Amino acid sequence: MAALALAVALGAVSAALGGVLVAAIARRASAGPKLAVPGKAVAHRGGAGERIENTMEAFEHAVSEGCDWLELDVRRTRDGVVVVCHDRDLSRQSGRHLDVTQTDYKDLPPYQSPLEVTFSPGSFSSGCDRRIPRLVDVFQRFPRQPMSIEVKDDDDDLINEVASLVRSFDRAPITLWASFRERILSKCRRAHPEMPFCFSLERGLLALLLWYLGLLPRLPLGEAALLFPLPSIINRTYFPLPRGPAGHALSKMAAWVVLRPKLLKHLKSRGLQVWLWVLNEERDFAEAFGLGATGVITDYPGRLRKFLEGHAHSPEGHAHSPEGHAPSQGGEKEKGEKKK
Repeated sequence: MAALALAVALGAVSAALGGVLVAAIARRASAGPKLAVPGKAVAHRGGAGERIENTMEAFEHAVSEGCDWLELDVRRTRDGVVVVCHDRDLSRQSGRHLDVTQTDYKDLPPYQSPLEVTFSPGSFSSGCDRRIPRLVDVFQRFPRQPMSIEVKDDDDDLINEVASLVRSFDRAPITLWASFRERILSKCRRAHPEMPFCFSLERGLLALLLWYLGLLPRLPLGEAALLFPLPSIINRTYFPLPRGPAGHALSKMAAWVVLRPKLLKHLKSRGLQVWLWVLNEERDFAEAFGLGATGVITDYPGRLRKFLEGHAHSPEGHAHSPEGHAPSQGGEKEKGEKKK
């Protein structure tokens, strides 16, 4: 009887703590707008494997290949221009050691061509357009094209200028705030509350904890999308840890702990998009959609288009894997290590 009483007491305490945790998180998670346009094919940096990343030529090509969304990165130059550029240090992209934020727009160098594709080590893209574009130019060229905008720096002026441009082009429902950092996303939401936003790393981990506690259905989700790496590319084309046993262990953990098909199904049932990145091979496309992803972020929009056309008669246009099936694990690769 004493053991039973203790178990009941512990259960009551756990339930109470869970309720307190949900309430505390809920205070930070007001309802947010969802995406007006679903995304199945998302061009990473405009499709960095088929044209030079984050250029107007890349965006043109991705749109011609039928991409639903463009994914791009923004920073702010010394003279206050919001530019579409992934790296702060331009060494990789241009061969010159320059800080974007400490350089005037007119002095930004052109991209190198060919340029190695970050998530396809050993592969290179090339193109005629090597200019770093302004965000306003991208909006002017593609006013109704949905875009995911990753804010790379914790810069209030950058965030406010992006919000202002989105308002000027009246494109909030088709523009997604993206960042791994909750501090940045909090500022983004305040700058333009009508824009949908993705999970930050912190919020994603909290949601995962609540899922395993059985409390996620009680948590208000303001997010519109979950953007997450496909675990099997870790230690193969994506190296958040040094290549080897540590990376292989992370790949396994992410596969078994995070990307559970039932969790993805729950998120989708609440109106969220689930996009897995950055996938450049047919086997990865099939695995992602088989897990239940609503979309794939890729450097190769043409390759993804052909895959989707080839699976057009499958349910939802893709192959499925059994519920609960774990994806294959990332293996080791002899190419150099890369980071997102």
